[in-house]
Amino acid sequence: MVTAEATPIEVRGLVKRYGDLVAVDQVDLDVEPGDVFGYLGPNGAGKTTSLRMMLGLIRPSAGSVRLFGRDPQVSVKALEGVAGFVEAPSFYPYLSGRENLRLFAALDGGGAKGRIEESLGIVGLSERAKDRVGGYSHGMRQRLGIAAALLREPRLLLLDEPATGLDPGGMRDMRDLIRELSASGMTVLLSSHLLAEVEELCNRVAIVRSGRVAYQGSLAALRAEAGEGYLLRSPDEARARAVLAAQPGIRDVTVTEEGTRFAAADEAAVGALSLALAEAGAPILELTRRHATLEDLFFSLTEGDGVGPAAERQNGGDPAPAPVEAA
Repeated sequence: MVTAEATPIEVRGLVKRYGDLVAVDQVDLDVEPGDVFGYLGPNGAGKTTSLRMMLGLIRPSAGSVRLFGRDPQVSVKALEGVAGFVEAPSFYPYLSGRENLRLFAALDGGGAKGRIEESLGIVGLSERAKDRVGGYSHGMRQRLGIAAALLREPRLLLLDEPATGLDPGGMRDMRDLIRELSASGMTVLLSSHLLAEVEELCNRVAIVRSGRVAYQGSLAALRAEAGEGYLLRSPDEARARAVLAAQPGIRDVTVTEEGTRFAAADEAAVGALSLALAEAGAPILELTRRHATLEDLFFSLTEGDGVGPAAERQNGGDPAPAPVEAA
């Protein structure tokens, strides 16, 4: 039986090779009870391959996966309390949503059949359950996939790009659904490239690059390491930048489309800067404190030369990350 104390996902040294191609390279992951865990990376970074190994759909070339302490390659019992889908869920389009779930329930056995109506209600499909799936929107099929997963009464839900292809309303509904599942005590691992959704939903993330983990930890810790900075906008940008360059306590001045970003030693340095700008005749349109966004951090980790910040950095080596600019 799955115990409350067991770690939902523990991955160590996971590798998947296809000939000379290394799709997943020495990945370590720890997903704790109650996490909404974002698994992020560019296309081709190995996210879906990793999820397939976690669910026992393909064998790893090396390393191990434990779901609540059990190996899915050793026994199907490792998937007790685990559900989800990789890529898009598949259904019989000529059958209704309810009839599709009856087929899934028959495969699962146990009390799954008795949970069909509850699962449809949770995902908001009760009123469309009698309609053929062929007439469902993409978002409705995604929600039906989650309903099928809920038939198993999972404690751990693995979702591969559940919001991809959804319109804004569908994305909002999916976001609300994942929040509700998390609030009920379910642990969720969410593979996605939709950074704004992950930033709003997830408490912890792993960012992968070329099959390797560049960062794993909380969003709060990642932002703290990136630091915060300031944005300055002025109608006389050249004069403002000259003041910034000469001002004590101001560093890391960077010109962006948004304006001029910089870091400051402390708030006193920012106050002195505002006075210096006024004295130099450089009007201030905006001078605001900015935190690094997940998008800033993601691109710094996946497009720079290094593999990311020191916080819970994995996979060894001597990385030399590009500096993360505050946004």
